Amino acid sequence: MQHLDLQVVRQAAQWSRDGLPVWLCTVLCTYGSAPRAPGSLLAVNGQGHWVGSLSGGCVEEDFLERVGAGEFNQAVAVVRYGDGSDNRSNIRLPCGGILDVLVEHLPADCATQAHFGELEAALLGRRRLLREVDLRSGQCRLSDDHSQGPRVEQGEHYVRLRIGAAQRLLLAGYSSVAHFCAEFGKGLGFEVVLCDPRDEVMDNVVLDGIEIRRELPSLFIANGGCHRDTAVVALTHDPKIDDLAMLEAVRTEAFYIGVMGSRATSAKRRERLRRIGELGDAEMARIHAPIGLNLGSKTPAEIALAVLADILRTRSGIAREAL
Repeated sequence: MQHLDLQVVRQAAQWSRDGLPVWLCTVLCTYGSAPRAPGSLLAVNGQGHWVGSLSGGCVEEDFLERVGAGEFNQAVAVVRYGDGSDNRSNIRLPCGGILDVLVEHLPADCATQAHFGELEAALLGRRRLLREVDLRSGQCRLSDDHSQGPRVEQGEHYVRLRIGAAQRLLLAGYSSVAHFCAEFGKGLGFEVVLCDPRDEVMDNVVLDGIEIRRELPSLFIANGGCHRDTAVVALTHDPKIDDLAMLEAVRTEAFYIGVMGSRATSAKRRERLRRIGELGDAEMARIHAPIGLNLGSKTPAEIALAVLADILRTRSGIAREAL
């Protein structure tokens, strides 16, 4: 499934190639209830066409009117919607929220098109980028992103944006816990992929909106199924599924790798992975086992909640001891 940011960047690049200037808008932060998360994109061209979303409708219409009236011709601006502080806009968001939006006016030139090409590569999972925009000059700098953290970071004179592929949750094998992880992950906006070759397990499984692949998760991973924005979790208690998935996952750039089991089971698995897979300390340190935050979870839904909470903690760059 092509996620919305990729559609925005591809369309904006095409407009630029067609000789049209582009206004690229990014949600920087939200206060209260807001319909779109920080980092969400909208692109508008010089003919009033747009792609993407900031709010679900009302902000987009107001912004188009203001662009048509000749506003936002400077290289960069930050505009707030929702609290009435901008006299040029009386927009009130339906849920009472407030949005701060970065607006970049990008000319139709080769530099802009090359820039969009770099963003497209990042959104396809080929690399992860930090996109830093100078709020005084509008100049933008791209660098490789090797860390986890908030999608948007703001300083006094800059904005730093993390650009990467759609967050993927790869479930290595089906179980009752994996079922809830799939549902929770989908609700949190992850692209969820479930891999399990076992017909006796999968024949009656129904998961709407989840990509189900009847193959060993280790094969899916070995064939390029993971990128830097992938979380790999193994939740079956079947070593043929779980252990092989771990052996392949540590060879990728997945940002989270975890496997379910008690402390005793996890210790035995670690010994097997060292002995059979010849994994070293650095590779073993990447595996979260036992998986998840210690929430006192007992039921499958509670365990899944603990797993997704730990994935979100890691994605946000928060150490466990900081909780």
